[in-house]
Amino acid sequence: MNKENNIAIVGAGAAGFFAAIQCASKMKEQNIPGKVYLLESHKAYLRKVKISGGGRCNVTHNEFNSTLFCENYPRGKRELRSPLQTFQAADMIKWFEERGVEIVAEDDGRMFPKTNSSDTIISCFRNEAIKLGVEIITSACVDKINISTEGLFEVVHRHGTLNAHGVLLATGSEGRGHSLASSLGHTITDLAPSLFTFKIEHPLLKDLSGTTFKEVEIKIQFDNKKKYVSKGPALITHWGLSGPAVLKLSSLAAREMKACSYQTKVIINFSPHAKEDDLRIDFLRLKNNESSLLKNKYPNYLTKNFWINFIDYLGINQDKKWNELGLKDVNRIAATLFRFELQINGQSRFKEEFVECGGVKLSEVSFKTMESKIQEGLFFAGEVLDIDGVTGGFNFQSAWTTGYIAGTNLALMNS
Repeated sequence: MNKENNIAIVGAGAAGFFAAIQCASKMKEQNIPGKVYLLESHKAYLRKVKISGGGRCNVTHNEFNSTLFCENYPRGKRELRSPLQTFQAADMIKWFEERGVEIVAEDDGRMFPKTNSSDTIISCFRNEAIKLGVEIITSACVDKINISTEGLFEVVHRHGTLNAHGVLLATGSEGRGHSLASSLGHTITDLAPSLFTFKIEHPLLKDLSGTTFKEVEIKIQFDNKKKYVSKGPALITHWGLSGPAVLKLSSLAAREMKACSYQTKVIINFSPHAKEDDLRIDFLRLKNNESSLLKNKYPNYLTKNFWINFIDYLGINQDKKWNELGLKDVNRIAATLFRFELQINGQSRFKEEFVECGGVKLSEVSFKTMESKIQEGLFFAGEVLDIDGVTGGFNFQSAWTTGYIAGTNLALMNS
């Protein structure tokens, strides 16, 4: 073997593809001889990028304070502080803009390509990789990685064996990546689905699929006294509850939810902007001043169909006038709207798009370089690590950031 810096990157998802581009770019910039090989087990690469955000690709989030950005990671926020100071959301946006791709923010902070098409992101990556000479090998499932007597990595895949000076594992949540990491001495933490919706059957939700709420507060408390709270938009679906508030809560409580087999109670406050006493006063004001029918006068942050279902569930006649309501019913409406208990009986997820918590133990990786502390020349990026963020572009930014740092240091490891 010559002294070329041949690099094998296992996994052509967001982290692996971006790492390959950064590695090849840095090698070209520094005149480092060698080649970057990008191995993907499936026929197509960047599959999550393709379907993310309904095919629009939620590239990142428009929070440019790296400390605040880190607060959106239930697992990994401490470790990501330094990497995000090196390469954060603003840097990713600039990277795309320098290549002719404009990234725009929506009201909720999520950022997408202006074209609203994930194909724009994929084309940008593909063109950049081709320009830099990255060799992309698809349908190349890696079976094992050995260490040769010369200290090289022997990456055994479907099409043969690749000898490399450095290896990056960027296999996402796929079990093969965890198996490869484990075979090279790494610990894999407990795995659990993250970012999932709640399966709930309840009369309140019946025939309300598609109903949205601008903001609710959702709480879960487990038998071990751990409590999690999430605020944000929510959505009633055919199977239960979804939306950003639900997805965030599922991420925060991922391991506890798995431990209880997704059988637990959730408490929803449909009026989180007010205290319960204030809500009761508002309804008392309606009772004292309104002759409107109950079904026709309701809080403007609720839909009429939801309000009617809610009143029916409480057993109150929706054709009753507000000023005919008894004090007991007024108090009951306020208390129940503020604290509604629902039973979760499972979870639903779109397998290809959603993420997993758990992965390579973070204490076994240097976050200055993304190199293993156990095996020299082995690097990690993306979801193969025990890092996951809430919904809103945070998981992709973790992939870009760790991929950037890993790619940079792979290129420079023998220089």
